[in-house]
Amino acid sequence: MISSGDRLQELHDILDELNDLSPEDIILVEGRKDRMALSIMGINHETKEVQNEGGLFPVAESLAREGRRAIILTDWDRTGGQIARNLRDALGANSVPYDDNIRARLSRICRKDIKDVESLPSFYSRLVTEAERRREHLGNQR
Repeated sequence: MISSGDRLQELHDILDELNDLSPEDIILVEGRKDRMALSIMGINHETKEVQNEGGLFPVAESLAREGRRAIILTDWDRTGGQIARNLRDALGANSVPYDDNIRARLSRICRKDIKDVESLPSFYSRLVTEAERRREHLGNQR
């Protein structure tokens, strides 16, 4: 199993990638709570709430017209997985380039703890606390 320190580092790497996205990229999330969680995590890149935009195909068509690239960041529960699959289909049908790698990486490091984007801030705090405790414990053993 991956350690909390390694998970924290991977989460930092993902947050850095999201902050370094190009202006043509847009992050697709399910709803308002997901957008707020990303903001709390310091991600201020443009996002679109796919469940509030009149359907997945209108979102894909809009991105195609604008020449955008989509970053699929839906939850990694069953519903989020279904939305991600439907988004991939809609984006592909409209020739919109997309990336779902960040979602897959988040799913891998968060799998047993959380299942949605809106829980990322609390998960991050927990990882920081665990890493600090581990550092203190190792320091006390010396």
